[in-house]
Amino acid sequence: MTKAGPLKGRAARLAGLLPSGPSTAARTPFVLLVVLFLGGGLIGLLLLNTSLSQGSFKLLELKKKTTALTDEEQALQRDVDARSAPDALERRARELGMVPGGGPAFLEPDGTVRGLPSPAP
Repeated sequence: MTKAGPLKGRAARLAGLLPSGPSTAARTPFVLLVVLFLGGGLIGLLLLNTSLSQGSFKLLELKKKTTALTDEEQALQRDVDARSAPDALERRARELGMVPGGGPAFLEPDGTVRGLPSPAP
């Protein structure tokens, strides 16, 4: 009943559908479920953030190592290039006692010699 008087007709039928007393549904399990979901979500985010941080530290370490190895590779390549230069090869050959060869002579398939064979000086 309302202050204005008893409900009639359609209003009375609708009022009968509404609960008439204190709510009997327990809210504690729902609240507990929501708190568990929120807590689980926060813990999941914390673990994800920690994992990403570890990955970024490892990535930074690998980038530094890659840079160091690239620098070492370039230094070794410069050393190989310096030792492969014609003047460096000639100098090392002379240090080993080698002498420059004269004009080459070729042996033809028929057994004739093309060019003038001569001993190295």
